[in-house]
Amino acid sequence: ISEESYWGKGIPISTLITAIENSLCFGVYLNEKQIGFARVISDKATFAYLADVFILNEHQGKGYSKLLIAFIKDHTDLQGLRRWMLATADAHSLYEKYGFKVLSKPERLMEIVISNIYEKNPDR
Repeated sequence: ISEESYWGKGIPISTLITAIENSLCFGVYLNEKQIGFARVISDKATFAYLADVFILNEHQGKGYSKLLIAFIKDHTDLQGLRRWMLATADAHSLYEKYGFKVLSKPERLMEIVISNIYEKNPDR
Protein backbone atom coordinates (compact mmCIF):
# COMPACT_ATOMS: atom_id res chain seq x y z
CA ILE A 1 0.00 0.00 0.00
CA SER A 2 2.65 2.52 0.96
CA GLU A 3 4.35 2.11 -2.41
CA GLU A 4 1.19 2.80 -4.43
CA SER A 5 -0.72 5.35 -2.33
CA TYR A 6 0.15 8.93 -1.50
CA TRP A 7 -1.48 8.63 1.93
CA GLY A 8 0.35 5.48 2.99
CA LYS A 9 3.95 6.58 2.57
CA GLY A 10 6.00 6.05 5.69
CA ILE A 11 3.25 4.63 7.89
CA PRO A 12 4.71 1.85 10.06
CA ILE A 13 2.95 -1.50 9.72
CA SER A 14 2.16 -1.52 13.45
CA THR A 15 0.30 1.78 13.08
CA LEU A 16 -1.60 0.46 10.07
CA ILE A 17 -2.60 -2.68 11.99
CA THR A 18 -3.91 -0.60 14.92
CA ALA A 19 -5.88 1.63 12.54
CA ILE A 20 -7.43 -1.40 10.83
CA GLU A 21 -8.29 -3.10 14.12
CA ASN A 22 -10.17 0.01 15.27
CA SER A 23 -12.11 0.66 12.07
CA LEU A 24 -14.88 -0.84 10.01
CA CYS A 25 -12.92 -2.26 7.08
CA PHE A 26 -13.90 -3.18 3.54
CA GLY A 27 -12.01 -5.16 0.92
CA VAL A 28 -12.34 -5.58 -2.81
CA TYR A 29 -11.44 -9.03 -4.11
CA LEU A 30 -10.94 -10.37 -7.61
CA ASN A 31 -10.37 -14.11 -8.04
CA GLU A 32 -9.69 -14.42 -4.29
CA LYS A 33 -6.93 -11.75 -4.44
CA GLN A 34 -7.40 -8.48 -2.59
CA ILE A 35 -7.21 -5.56 -5.00
CA GLY A 36 -8.79 -2.82 -2.89
CA PHE A 37 -9.43 -1.57 0.60
CA ALA A 38 -11.15 1.19 2.55
CA ARG A 39 -11.94 1.81 6.17
CA VAL A 40 -14.49 3.87 8.04
CA ILE A 41 -13.99 5.41 11.46
CA SER A 42 -17.43 5.87 12.98
CA ASP A 43 -19.55 5.96 16.10
CA LYS A 44 -22.21 4.23 13.95
CA ALA A 45 -24.81 6.73 15.16
CA THR A 46 -23.98 10.24 13.95
CA PHE A 47 -20.60 10.44 12.20
CA ALA A 48 -18.32 8.56 9.83
CA TYR A 49 -14.93 9.34 8.34
CA LEU A 50 -14.02 7.48 5.16
CA ALA A 51 -10.30 6.76 5.01
CA ASP A 52 -7.58 4.91 3.15
CA VAL A 53 -9.58 4.11 0.03
CA PHE A 54 -7.33 2.10 -2.25
CA ILE A 55 -7.50 0.13 -5.49
CA LEU A 56 -4.28 -1.39 -6.82
CA ASN A 57 -2.92 0.57 -9.79
CA GLU A 58 -3.46 -2.22 -12.31
CA HIS A 59 -7.16 -2.40 -11.40
CA GLN A 60 -7.93 1.32 -11.37
CA GLY A 61 -10.34 2.71 -13.92
CA LYS A 62 -12.47 -0.45 -13.99
CA GLY A 63 -15.24 0.68 -11.64
CA TYR A 64 -14.02 -1.09 -8.49
CA SER A 65 -13.76 2.12 -6.45
CA LYS A 66 -17.37 2.98 -7.38
CA LEU A 67 -18.55 -0.44 -6.23
CA LEU A 68 -16.55 -0.07 -3.01
CA ILE A 69 -17.92 3.37 -2.13
CA ALA A 70 -21.50 2.35 -2.98
CA PHE A 71 -21.17 -0.75 -0.78
CA ILE A 72 -19.78 1.30 2.10
CA LYS A 73 -22.50 3.95 1.85
CA ASP A 74 -25.15 1.17 1.87
CA HIS A 75 -23.66 -0.71 4.84
CA THR A 76 -26.25 -1.38 7.57
CA ASP A 77 -24.07 0.02 10.38
CA LEU A 78 -23.60 3.32 8.54
CA GLN A 79 -27.20 4.37 7.91
CA GLY A 80 -28.84 7.45 9.40
CA LEU A 81 -25.58 9.29 10.03
CA ARG A 82 -25.80 13.07 9.96
CA ARG A 83 -22.24 13.64 8.75
CA TRP A 84 -19.71 11.84 6.59
CA MET A 85 -16.25 13.25 5.98
CA LEU A 86 -13.16 12.36 4.02
CA ALA A 87 -9.97 13.89 2.73
CA THR A 88 -8.79 13.32 -0.82
CA ALA A 89 -6.07 14.78 -2.98
CA ASP A 90 -7.32 13.56 -6.33
CA ALA A 91 -10.69 11.77 -6.33
CA HIS A 92 -13.24 14.52 -5.80
CA SER A 93 -15.31 13.53 -8.82
CA LEU A 94 -15.60 9.94 -7.55
CA TYR A 95 -16.88 10.96 -4.13
CA GLU A 96 -19.25 13.61 -5.50
CA LYS A 97 -21.20 10.77 -7.14
CA TYR A 98 -21.99 9.50 -3.63
CA GLY A 99 -23.07 12.81 -2.13
CA PHE A 100 -19.78 14.22 -0.86
CA LYS A 101 -19.29 17.95 -1.41
CA VAL A 102 -16.61 20.49 -0.59
CA LEU A 103 -17.06 21.87 2.91
CA SER A 104 -20.04 24.20 3.14
CA LYS A 105 -18.62 25.95 6.18
CA PRO A 106 -14.88 25.30 6.32
CA GLU A 107 -14.50 28.01 8.95
CA ARG A 108 -16.14 25.61 11.44
CA LEU A 109 -13.52 22.90 11.08
CA MET A 110 -10.10 22.78 12.64
CA GLU A 111 -7.28 20.30 12.48
CA ILE A 112 -3.96 19.32 13.97
CA VAL A 113 -1.51 18.01 11.39
CA ILE A 114 1.79 16.48 12.42
CA SER A 115 3.21 15.73 9.01
CA ASN A 116 6.42 14.05 10.14
CA ILE A 117 5.05 11.99 13.04
CA TYR A 118 6.30 8.69 11.61
CA GLU A 119 9.82 10.06 11.22
CA LYS A 120 9.81 11.13 14.87
CA ASN A 121 8.21 7.89 16.08
CA PRO A 122 9.12 5.13 13.60
CA ASP A 123 7.81 2.37 15.88
CA ARG A 124 4.40 3.93 16.34
